[in-house]
Amino acid sequence: MLAWCASALCAAAASAEPPATATPPATATPPDAVVPGYRLEFPRDYGSHPGFGIEWWYLTGWLTTGAHERLGFQITFFRTRQGLADAQANPSAFAPTQLLIAHCAISDPTRGRLWQDQRIRRAGLGLADARVGDTGVWIDGWQLQRSGAGYQAHILAEDFALNLDIEVTQPVLLNGVAGYSRKGPAPQSASYYYSEPHLRVRGSIARAARRDVVNGEAWLDHEWSSQYLDSAADGWDWVGLNLDDGGAVMAFRIRARQGQSYWAGGTLRDAQGQVHGFGPDDVVFTPVRRWHSPRTGVSYPVSWRLRLGTREFVIEPLLDDQENDTRLSSGAVYWEGAVSAQEDSLPVGAGYLELTGYDRPLSLR
Repeated sequence: MLAWCASALCAAAASAEPPATATPPATATPPDAVVPGYRLEFPRDYGSHPGFGIEWWYLTGWLTTGAHERLGFQITFFRTRQGLADAQANPSAFAPTQLLIAHCAISDPTRGRLWQDQRIRRAGLGLADARVGDTGVWIDGWQLQRSGAGYQAHILAEDFALNLDIEVTQPVLLNGVAGYSRKGPAPQSASYYYSEPHLRVRGSIARAARRDVVNGEAWLDHEWSSQYLDSAADGWDWVGLNLDDGGAVMAFRIRARQGQSYWAGGTLRDAQGQVHGFGPDDVVFTPVRRWHSPRTGVSYPVSWRLRLGTREFVIEPLLDDQENDTRLSSGAVYWEGAVSAQEDSLPVGAGYLELTGYDRPLSLR
């Protein structure tokens, strides 16, 4: 609908006869580029980077209720820069120069599938925005903001709600080379990317008419780019794991159009706090078992073996049906779910797995 409105406005402007003294129309400013050597600084880079094409704050974790139920949760806010001329060309507060999208889901084994909801708004007018200088993103009553020693997340969805206080317990983890994370052979296929593992979570969760006090552990990713995937890429597989010994694992692979690995990377912070980076030859995702969605017909590899350097993890889902249908906001269908990890047949941690591009090639433009 927003794209149709923008097209209609552009067509109307083009058909109107300009006055003799009219100023030539402004042209769209190209988005900022990701380049190696940029130094991430905080709190500045906790905030929004509106000059870049796409950005997201991605909070996932495991929660335990007072009745000892284990649940997963995902809260993601996206900001996308629209390819419109600058404010001189269209100074209206309604001009959709930035869009905000949010997804939220609860992985609930008792229900056997996700509770999920989504939102989309144009930025501005106090209804939706992403703050520059520190984390503060919101759409109506959906909010994620940073203050003091942590974050607060408030989600009031149609069938569920989350109110969480999130405490930072470890330093920021820079992925790639000092936060410059390659996503393909070309240097411009990259993002700026950091993670915050082992976040301590307390709060409440409501599902239908039931409310539970919860505590648990979470992971936050913040990533921004203007050319995340190149034309040969199909989608990605990603995992973030909070290890029981205090370590953390992030690994991803970009898939080519025929499903083979196209690029890969990873980061391991060990129990002693030493950070190890891994390139494409060091990261191997091997699918073990697939699940077929009865709603969309998409088949996802939900169980994996992940080799990261000399270590190998076996990844299993909390439940198979953790498919997110977000066609009403981002247009994507993807699998996003809580997983546990084993190493040498012993449990070593838990986290989240994301699988995109399995229904059709993923586009971030």
